[in-house]
Amino acid sequence: MPTDASFLAQTRLFACLDDDERAVLASQVTHRTAKRGEVLFNAEDPGDTMFIVQSGQVELFIRDNTGQKIVLTVAETHGCFGEVSLLDGGPRTASAVALEETELGMIDREDLLTLFKKRPAAALDMLAAVGDMTRRANQLLRTRVSKNVNEEIVVQDRGSIMLRAADWVANFSGSLTFLVLHVVIFGLWLGLNIALPHPFDAYPFGLLTMWVSLEAIILSTLLLFSGNRSAARDRIRSDVEYEVNLKAELEIAHLHEKTDKLREDMLDRLARIERQLAHKPAPASIAS
Repeated sequence: MPTDASFLAQTRLFACLDDDERAVLASQVTHRTAKRGEVLFNAEDPGDTMFIVQSGQVELFIRDNTGQKIVLTVAETHGCFGEVSLLDGGPRTASAVALEETELGMIDREDLLTLFKKRPAAALDMLAAVGDMTRRANQLLRTRVSKNVNEEIVVQDRGSIMLRAADWVANFSGSLTFLVLHVVIFGLWLGLNIALPHPFDAYPFGLLTMWVSLEAIILSTLLLFSGNRSAARDRIRSDVEYEVNLKAELEIAHLHEKTDKLREDMLDRLARIERQLAHKPAPASIAS
């Protein structure tokens, strides 16, 4: 499937180029067909080629330090991937596998150099596009979480009926209803045993004292159960927050390194192109 300038115009990385620049780049694109399940590259592989999806789907993913697969995105038609390694010459930052039969356009560093030599201003346009993608990645890191804390807590809370009852008692004992209910019961108890000629719990109210003591023992035990469960939930929340902060810190540091390297590489190439243009002899004027 050939690639034309109008197709590149719908690709985010090349949308900022003008028609002439896209036409120059389209002439350099080579093509490849990937079968379903074919691995295009793995993380840490060397790479100096980026891919443009012309049809089909490609999944980009990484694996964390526990080996868990984390899907970053699925590149579909007009999507591109592999641009970081293309621009800075570093290893791949993720793995890519075709989810179905996929038609791909490929651009290597020599293709970009050809474009930059013919259209030096295209380098700044590309730099602006990559900067926008980096900003989007930073925004994703700020909003992305590795785990849903509420789901983790729900799984942890699937304990016995006794533990769930302990949570209910802890919540109820800390409410105003609990206080008012006991004040009313104690008031009626004391009032009836003082007013009745034959009280069922005469002063010093031994039955009431025994009831309060038993309630205090049971309530304190249930509160300890609930406190232990609350501490376990807090540990889950702290662990998740630590993982999120650590991953965000590492990813942001990595993005900064890539962006700095990309900027230096782009500026160096622009300087070389400007020097070449400055030493290029001016065309001889045509005698009238």
